[in-house]
Amino acid sequence: MRVLVLSHTYIVDLNREKLRALAQLSPEIEVVVGVPRRWQPGGVQNRLIVSEPLQAGNFRVQPLSNLSQNNQGLLTFGPDLVSLLRRFRPQVIQVEQGAKALAYTQTITLNRLLGLKAKNVLFTWWNLPYQLKFPISALEAYNLRHTHGLVVGNQDGADILRDRGYTAPYQVMPQLGVDETLFRPQPQPELSQALAIASDAFVVGYCGRFVEEKGLLTLCDALATLRDHPQPWVWLLVGRGELRDTIQAKADGLSIGDRLRWVTDIPHDQVPNYINLMHTLVLPSETTNTFKTLTSKGWKEQFGHVLIEAMACAVPVIGSDSGEIPHVIDQSGLVFPEGNAPELANCLRLLLENPEQRQALAEAGHHRAMSRYTNRALAKQLLEFYREIGVEG
Repeated sequence: MRVLVLSHTYIVDLNREKLRALAQLSPEIEVVVGVPRRWQPGGVQNRLIVSEPLQAGNFRVQPLSNLSQNNQGLLTFGPDLVSLLRRFRPQVIQVEQGAKALAYTQTITLNRLLGLKAKNVLFTWWNLPYQLKFPISALEAYNLRHTHGLVVGNQDGADILRDRGYTAPYQVMPQLGVDETLFRPQPQPELSQALAIASDAFVVGYCGRFVEEKGLLTLCDALATLRDHPQPWVWLLVGRGELRDTIQAKADGLSIGDRLRWVTDIPHDQVPNYINLMHTLVLPSETTNTFKTLTSKGWKEQFGHVLIEAMACAVPVIGSDSGEIPHVIDQSGLVFPEGNAPELANCLRLLLENPEQRQALAEAGHHRAMSRYTNRALAKQLLEFYREIGVEG
């Protein structure tokens, strides 16, 4: 089986682990990852990235000339893509740039012109309804009409494309898995001491962006109701963002400011150390209409990758019901109505006062992460999906 995957996501080597795992499932599987030769992500990674080729057995990374360096929807590839298609003759062409991506239109067209008869597969995260005008509407319709398989990061995204006319099979799974060699249970007594966390303190954790839509102000209100609880506790916040001062001021006003522990600007490979300090990780995301794009309005949680990282560390998780979170957690954690501080406080109190329940959820979450969300587990799901849509090998 010859698989070609195209996406700007894989300019980062760490993000390629699922595809490496796919290539390792069988010596008969060849995987080539096509990435933009030059890409400038913007934001916190505002620097030009120049991709380098890589060959490791039947796994290969191939940089390709590209005509956009910072817009995933407008990304298209140069004539070296044609050479790669002719030489490799993939049986699957998977483009992970969304349903409206020009790169996907490009590969669909080249697949037909070159007579490859490969299966066209797209990946998208998008989970909000949207309206399109011509010619973008025609572009998406063309893409969906020629799609043999959809891999989508959340159930809402699958439902939206069903409503937009997509009728072929789909598979719901995240784009990136969790690295179980990095995210694993590992006590951190020295780190706990360095953060002035008492040995008997219950640690409520959050890891991610400090922004309003992540529900941190609701979490602050919930924790305030536990202010006088006889069990000592602290709130550990790992990440960064513009809401930090607002959170601290609110916590101070609620007389819990001294319970906060801030950890900012740490590399990703150190994140597991801090997750392992937590007795529960909370992702209290809240759907919002604040954000606007050219085609839609709003935001809701697309997946919540930190949830599977915590589960892999055997840390019980609590999440709101925003977007994909309930599907990720399923029965392996606690879910509360988004924005509802009293219900979140009840979830926290349950884990705070019931070590047996905490342990049961820790074990259930760990099992779910290992069976469904490691890179190898995702690779197996992807291979099964390719066979479902008729790819031989």
